[in-house]
Amino acid sequence: MRAQTYLDYNATAKVRPEASAAALAAMAQAGNPSSVHADGRAARALIEDARAEVAGLVGARAGAVTFVSGGTEANALGIKSAVAAGFERLIVGATEHEAVARAAQAAGLAVETWPVNGDGLADLDWLEARLAAGGPVLVCLMLANNETGVIQPVATAAAMVRGSGGWLHVDAVQAAGKIAVDFNALGAHTLALSAHKLGGPQGAGALVAASDASLTPSLRGGGQERGLRAGTENTPGIASFGAAARAAVRDLAEITGQAEWRDALAASATAFGATVLGAGAPRLPQTLCFATPGFSSEVQVMALDLEGVMVSAGAACSSGKVTPSGSASAMGRPDLARFAVRVSGGWASSRADWRRCGEVWCEAFDRAVARRREVA
Repeated sequence: MRAQTYLDYNATAKVRPEASAAALAAMAQAGNPSSVHADGRAARALIEDARAEVAGLVGARAGAVTFVSGGTEANALGIKSAVAAGFERLIVGATEHEAVARAAQAAGLAVETWPVNGDGLADLDWLEARLAAGGPVLVCLMLANNETGVIQPVATAAAMVRGSGGWLHVDAVQAAGKIAVDFNALGAHTLALSAHKLGGPQGAGALVAASDASLTPSLRGGGQERGLRAGTENTPGIASFGAAARAAVRDLAEITGQAEWRDALAASATAFGATVLGAGAPRLPQTLCFATPGFSSEVQVMALDLEGVMVSAGAACSSGKVTPSGSASAMGRPDLARFAVRVSGGWASSRADWRRCGEVWCEAFDRAVARRREVA
């Protein structure tokens, strides 16, 4: 069998051994975490231990963490809470994930799109002007882009938003576990996290809220999660999330080291005419997005997959579809949107994985060029 090279961690990370072990241990533990008997208390302890670990991932208080089903629900809870608090204007970054963009559109309020520059960085001068235009506003700005890895100036934006009496919601799903995240230093009101992006299970996530952010329950029923998210907690998923968060903090330096491997692949691709999206901005160390005119995203993904190398085209949230890069278009490069691919490493990635990806990609490009010449 051909060796498999997995470089699609921004879509979902391989589950860490610690996370698997924690989930199995939690499944062996009987008891509803809301029950007061011994087994219920043991289950509750697993959840509260995980809450502390997830809080530690972003430097927050354990009490600031509300467990939900994933990043999408966390984003929805943050946005819904801000709307319920009376904010009547929404500003959403042009390169936000659809989990944020669509939740904002569904809020029933006017939504303004916050433009980015050619490197994908949010235009702070534009934000300053819009904040001065009228009353308090809800602003959504992701910490790191899921396609390009571009890291946004969240702390600066937060100071501006807070200074105008607004609310800043941050989607940190891609950033957590890949760069150091300090919730208090960022200054956000709410911040979304997802377990499966950093080596935990799918189906677990969290919203972190500042002390001055009043949350509105997303589901009503029992009093779980301090009344903010009804339903019996997913104890195995939450315990696994906690274990993954702890491991991610431990392994942060190793993830940082992948920038060298990322840049080596970028050099190989640009030698064949590729453009690296966001090259002039701070980026996640393990994320590379590049586009090569004439070499479609779909062909690239399929060609690499046939050789056992797994990457994505754009965001992997379109039910198996290969869609043009929304981030490329927002960055003023719609001409590259159909040609962008994303390579993203993670906790189990190696230098050999990145090198293998580069070798296979170059071979695929040569074949594509040869086919075009035959047709011509």
